[in-house]
Amino acid sequence: MVHRTSQNEASVIGHQTARRSAPKVSHSYFVVMIETRFGLEAIVQPEITRREVVSRIKSGEYQDIAFIHFVDGLFIEDLTAELIDAAELELKTEYRDRQADKWDHARDLRKHGVA
Repeated sequence: MVHRTSQNEASVIGHQTARRSAPKVSHSYFVVMIETRFGLEAIVQPEITRREVVSRIKSGEYQDIAFIHFVDGLFIEDLTAELIDAAELELKTEYRDRQADKWDHARDLRKHGVA
């Protein structure tokens, strides 16, 4: 049995298939809210990574942080304490490494009779 459709039915069927959309892409990004003299300022850069946020906290580029949120589609996560702690830990590690290098250098100087 052959089923024939009218022009209107075909356009409706075609319209329904055209309605199907491609899967939605979830965008993710960090929002760093800082306090300035003029109020709060949000820094939103979609290309910035977690590592870069921690690096900017370490360098002092982000000061007076109100909060840091990670947004992934409709999901929002507060990472303020976690990222600040990560930056502090890296700073402590770098400081400890610099101190060890300084002590090693002083020991080498004493060993070679320079100091």
